[in-house]
Amino acid sequence: MSANWKTKPLGSVATLQRGFDLPARLRKPGTVPIVTSSGIEDRHYESKVKGPGVITGRYGTIGKVFFVRDHFWPLNTTLYVCDFHKNDPLFISYLLRTIDFHTHSGKSGVPGVNRNDLHEIVVALPPTKAEQEAIAEALSDADALIESLDQLLAKKRHLKQASMQELLTGKKRLPGFEGKPGYKQTELGLIPEDWEMETIGNLFNISGGLSASRDQLGADGHCYLHYGDIHTSSKSFVDVPSEIADIPKLPIPLGKVSSVSLLKDGDVVFVDASEDEAGTSKHVVINNPENIPFISGLHTIVAKSKSNTLDHLYRRYCFQTSAIKKQIRFFAVGTKVLGISKSNIVKIMIPLPSVPEQTAIATILSDMDTEIAALEAKLAKARQLKQGMMQELLTGRIRLIN
Repeated sequence: MSANWKTKPLGSVATLQRGFDLPARLRKPGTVPIVTSSGIEDRHYESKVKGPGVITGRYGTIGKVFFVRDHFWPLNTTLYVCDFHKNDPLFISYLLRTIDFHTHSGKSGVPGVNRNDLHEIVVALPPTKAEQEAIAEALSDADALIESLDQLLAKKRHLKQASMQELLTGKKRLPGFEGKPGYKQTELGLIPEDWEMETIGNLFNISGGLSASRDQLGADGHCYLHYGDIHTSSKSFVDVPSEIADIPKLPIPLGKVSSVSLLKDGDVVFVDASEDEAGTSKHVVINNPENIPFISGLHTIVAKSKSNTLDHLYRRYCFQTSAIKKQIRFFAVGTKVLGISKSNIVKIMIPLPSVPEQTAIATILSDMDTEIAALEAKLAKARQLKQGMMQELLTGRIRLIN
């Protein structure tokens, strides 16, 4: 901490007060934000506290801090700053975000914090309000950058989803692939006249993986694809050469592994079990041009191509349309855990354009993925930078004003 910064109890810097009840039957439409422990929940016609304000959770959800510029109504699940003691409100909102509220929460029942306990926490303050304002402005600029990147990323993801639905169903044709005029009726609805319908069973040979528990996996052995890693992945493919260091390994001789469980370039791996409907359609395409030993694991269905009817890159996208997911959900059975069998997955139908059109569609979608990945990396870097700024600026290790 900088030498001329001062430490004080939080209560002498920002006094916290419990929020107010507002039953649903008494709420009326308006523009005043109703703030809960999770953020702005609704709007009301009347305010209870003048803005700007700083609010955090009192019980239930704790640890989040919200800054509101306008007048607001804090609910009784929150604590709000009722006295800033002449400190800058925006600075106080960032200062509160440095506190680990969970270490001050109750030990039983619903998590909660007591404002009197929080008031005893010692915090550090710069010597002037001007420095508080400079710090708050710098951190606010960082937040604005993060928010703009978040919004742009959401827009790009939405655009990609819309493009997938149009391109993978033939509703939109790329230049040079207009084909015959008109559409024909199929089991999945209308598709272009020059497209065909195929089942997964006609396109792939279906097999299973090698059973192994998570406890058996480690850093040594051969790459192993656990179905849990398919569920948690945000990608529709595994690039084995670039991800090999992060892929879990199973220490087993390859002689004990069936050839159908060894994943080759272009194989598609579906999960056969999920706790929710959305997870039943999870799958990954294997990019393994170097033929690195890669074992498909427990609760997986391996689809190996019978022909070159499907472009490799196209496989990353063609199973992601709402029509395909709907078919998979239809065949999924179970109560607590939903599953799809090998005998049912072969019945899934896919609309197929020509291979050149598949390649063109996949290239467009892959370029979108590349742009999204670059934005995700930029957003992650911005968040890291903001976190570093908080650590430096809110301790005085870096000074904006001397």
